[in-house]
Amino acid sequence: MDRLKAMQVFVRIAEQGSLTRAADVLGSSLPAVVRTLAALETHLGVRLFQRSTRRIALTEDGRRYLDSAREVLSAADAADRALTQEAGEAAGQLTVTAPVLFGHMYVAPAIVGFMRAHPQVRCRVLLHDRPVNLVEEGIDVGIRISPLEDSSLVAQQLGSIRRVVAASPALLRERGLPQHPRDLADAPAVRGQLDGAPHWSFDDPGRRTPLQVPVDVRLAFNHIAPAVEACAAGMGFGRFFSYQVLGHVRDGRLQLVLEDFEPAPRPVSVIYPHARHLPARTRAFVQWMKKAFDGLRL
Repeated sequence: MDRLKAMQVFVRIAEQGSLTRAADVLGSSLPAVVRTLAALETHLGVRLFQRSTRRIALTEDGRRYLDSAREVLSAADAADRALTQEAGEAAGQLTVTAPVLFGHMYVAPAIVGFMRAHPQVRCRVLLHDRPVNLVEEGIDVGIRISPLEDSSLVAQQLGSIRRVVAASPALLRERGLPQHPRDLADAPAVRGQLDGAPHWSFDDPGRRTPLQVPVDVRLAFNHIAPAVEACAAGMGFGRFFSYQVLGHVRDGRLQLVLEDFEPAPRPVSVIYPHARHLPARTRAFVQWMKKAFDGLRL
């Protein structure tokens, strides 16, 4: 038995004072109304109406139950209205995750604009450089710099980011400009958080498979920012995402090398769990980020 539906039938009978009129108001048949009322009375173990051939009247138990049933139906209607309104308007709590530096440089400013445009949304932003499981950690949306491997998620690409090798002008004057990735085999290297492997991968036009070049890591950090600074200070070659060294390249503190051998750019995507009915705040955020990044190429 659908208890909410049974309550609705009971309230309509009480308001109409007639099984027949209640059936008409509900758009149901008289036998169906009679069966629903009988099932509700059996479930409750009380008689809700005194019935005769001419009239129907609430019992004492029925009068008490009528007040409670109206409260329950009113609460259910309020819950439906709240969700319906939220489904149409961006409102409520939104949790977003992104890589630390990229989140600071690009995602956070876009979120500020989103919040100004949607004042009913409350946003919590988690910046992590570790892999984040959106479903397990209760996160609505993520910004990811890598291909999507989890089939339980939806990814919409926002743009792409290059993986580059950089060095200080002083180091290049000392060692010379590398012409091929193999020239890095005996060169000092600085490693950031994203480069845990003892080799760097390059695309070589003369090879079908990526070229793996071992590197001599003299200095390693667990965060990108100090690795970039060390690289700019001449401590070694460094491999970074292009946005991480963009400012240093522009002001001449770093120079990109081996650009013809760069691996394919990494996609930047907004990701979120599969959902048949996506909340309006999530839909609005995804659309906002697509517009804010609009084919980002770094």
